[in-house]
Amino acid sequence: MSHPAAAHADAPYDVLDAAADHEQVVVCSDRESGLRAVIAIHSTALGPALGGTRFHPYATGADAVADALALSRGMSYKAALAGLDLGGGKAVIVGDPLRDKSEALLRAYGRFVQSLNGRYYTACDVGTYSADMDLIARESRFVTGRTVAHGGAGDSSVLTAYGVFQGMRAAAERVWGAPTLEGRTVGVAGVGKVGRHLVRHLLDDGARVVVTDVHAPAVSALLAEHPDSRAITVVDDTDALVAGTLDVYAPCALGGALTDEVVAALSARIVCGAANNQLAHPGVEKALIDAGILYAPDYCVNSGGLIQVADELEGFSFDRAQQRATGIFDTTREVLRRSDEDGVPPGAAADRLAEQRMREVGRLRGTWLP
Repeated sequence: MSHPAAAHADAPYDVLDAAADHEQVVVCSDRESGLRAVIAIHSTALGPALGGTRFHPYATGADAVADALALSRGMSYKAALAGLDLGGGKAVIVGDPLRDKSEALLRAYGRFVQSLNGRYYTACDVGTYSADMDLIARESRFVTGRTVAHGGAGDSSVLTAYGVFQGMRAAAERVWGAPTLEGRTVGVAGVGKVGRHLVRHLLDDGARVVVTDVHAPAVSALLAEHPDSRAITVVDDTDALVAGTLDVYAPCALGGALTDEVVAALSARIVCGAANNQLAHPGVEKALIDAGILYAPDYCVNSGGLIQVADELEGFSFDRAQQRATGIFDTTREVLRRSDEDGVPPGAAADRLAEQRMREVGRLRGTWLP
């Protein structure tokens, strides 16, 4: 799946060109609260766009737009491959969530979401939490991922991690012949929201884990959850993690984790993680194939969170959502089968399956209106 090119400091950034395959891009600004945000709607061919709100200190406005465009396009493919009647959207708020987040800012953002009248539903992402969604929901009806106390699904990272684990099981079956990580060493880069839940699944399955995170308290919290575990090893940084002896590498932080340098250093046979847009450039997937590394496409395996918050639209049932997320095992298995059958990389196989559904079902709907 191609992504909008990153902005370059020595070249002008043309939003209209970059957003040529998107339905709508909304720039949001509220001077009083300091809100600066972008809402990108890639496609509503299958239904209203659903995607989280990322709160991040982007260096430039062009970087924020580029990220929103790439992430929203990925959400269209993720929803289609997951079998949901939803389109793809994503929002980014520019700023440091630890310093700049406030009730006024979130509620101002909620008014912009409301102004789209249901073409875009928001949820949690990096830098935002269920409690933030409750504040946004005071201004907008089109919010998912709310706290359980307010009738929501709660933290969507729970089923995101569960889905990644299911995808990892399918990849393990393809490489080693059995759908289990028992006895394997899995390197998890990023043990915040999703990574810490993924570690729990891996430990329960009998795996050994090597972890790192740029945020030291995240590692401390993980170790506090598993005080007696001898199956957890902590390393200083991602470089040390990648350079170690691994069976599986699970990038669970921000995108662009798979570079040429990382692929060259990896000993892992499988890459399967929760981060979005893991490939630093399209050629990386070929480098993975040449290195004999099986890549489970990120938007295929990390769709559990989307499934979880989407279930709120029917009146949330965790059991129902988890059952649907369990299907990520079969979806990943089908993607890998299609990859072998068509002689294409797994990412291309996933794209073909998602595009087939968007084409066959989406043509019955067109652009979605409330």
